[in-house]
Amino acid sequence: MAVKAESISPNWELSQLLDIFPLPIRQALVRLPNVEGMIEVVLDLGRPPEARFEHDFTYLSDAAVTNEDIAHVCSRVSSFGGDNRAGIEQTLHRISAIRNRNGKIVGLTCRVGRAVYGTIDILLDVLRGGDSVCLLGRPGVGKTTMLRECARVLSEERKRVVIVDTSNEIAGDGDVPHPGIGLARRMQVADPALQHAIMIEAVENHMPEVIVIDEIGTAAEAEAARTIAERGVTLIGTAHGQTLENLLMNPTLSDLVGGIGAVTLSDEEARRRGTRKTVLERKAPPTFDVVVEIQERDRLAIHKNVGEVVDALLRGYQPQPEVRRREASGAVTVVQEADTESMPVLAESFEPAQARGEAEHPLSIFPYGVSRSKIERAIHNLRVHASIARTWDDADVVITLKALERKQQPKLKQIASDNVPIYSIKTNTTTQIQSALRDVFNLGSIDREELALREAEEAIYQVLLTNQAIELSPQTSYVRRMQHQLAERYRLQSRSTGLEPNRRVRIFKNEE
Repeated sequence: MAVKAESISPNWELSQLLDIFPLPIRQALVRLPNVEGMIEVVLDLGRPPEARFEHDFTYLSDAAVTNEDIAHVCSRVSSFGGDNRAGIEQTLHRISAIRNRNGKIVGLTCRVGRAVYGTIDILLDVLRGGDSVCLLGRPGVGKTTMLRECARVLSEERKRVVIVDTSNEIAGDGDVPHPGIGLARRMQVADPALQHAIMIEAVENHMPEVIVIDEIGTAAEAEAARTIAERGVTLIGTAHGQTLENLLMNPTLSDLVGGIGAVTLSDEEARRRGTRKTVLERKAPPTFDVVVEIQERDRLAIHKNVGEVVDALLRGYQPQPEVRRREASGAVTVVQEADTESMPVLAESFEPAQARGEAEHPLSIFPYGVSRSKIERAIHNLRVHASIARTWDDADVVITLKALERKQQPKLKQIASDNVPIYSIKTNTTTQIQSALRDVFNLGSIDREELALREAEEAIYQVLLTNQAIELSPQTSYVRRMQHQLAERYRLQSRSTGLEPNRRVRIFKNEE
């Protein structure tokens, strides 16, 4: 029997969830002293049932879950969709199934859904500004709860709000939406693969001012989101990832924040910027104007002007977002002011070279048998005042390979006779070039671990740029672990190969 929206209460909703379980499990749940703080109930075939809380869990019985227990629950919820999710009519609870290879359900995650009001007062000024907002955060931190509250508040301010509700998680199960969405309208999605099509249909058929969408996760959905933004409709959504950098390094979703493209600069522009000729730059305006990282339920990091923040990241800076916190009293305080360019990401432990200071013209380096692009990369990493010379006549120093110097090349002899300093390196790598530049600029020595991480940073940049796998130099297990962590931070794959003492890390973009 359908329940009127006016009569829905949190206690009624919780009782609706408890009623789907077999009697012994239901009785155990009712006896829990903190049942109202429960996050989910887990039923796995052959294991005891569990009640999970934010930082703990408890077994509900010594008896293992049986096929009959799982069938009992499945018979009391809606049918499972293509995303293996079901619900309970006019509630926000989500029941997710785990199936075996034959399609039989062998596990259930019964997540408690709650409409929590007042969760977006910390973000209200941003929402009312009309900007498109993307919410990011780890699973269970409250993204969907905040998204639902955004829809309710904006709709009750007389905006035309349409929710594209793929798994009925925002507005609940059944044909009548949960009152937690306020006056917003809800469009259900028959198949998760069609979410992008329903997003476009919502704009074309129902003239919304605001579209609300949960879990943008595919290239088609990212493209649909861009289309919506280009039509002047405000987009409020969540995406897979916990930080803005996660989004930027995700090749599927990076277009949501403008995307990344490789650009080749002219010699003059590269010299003006003091960087390499091939750089990563933002390809287009971002779909979302604001990115909000939900660090905790009452603490948010807000990146406004996403385009500027992405540009700063690609220039090698770590932007400092505005951080807000909701106090126990309910007051909202700003604990950190925004700063687009705060600390360099690359070579952050180094100070700019002071040997030459800010001379009128940079130190001119001529590469003899050494990669020009790798020298430019090393200059950028060390943030030294240097450029590439077109000929050795214009050079202040020459960098070459030891193998070439040992062969006593005629040109090198001529360079030496003109008293131009020659720095030799063993191999044509950015790490070796950086070591030579540190000697040139008197930057002091660098330990083995830092060199290994610099090498990993250079490899990560090349993998992102070319999609080609790169193997690093052999390292100890401790250093390899740090290199793996660095690759993971940029959402790249990595694998250790070879035998000790030549075991090394291989970094690549896709599974090999």
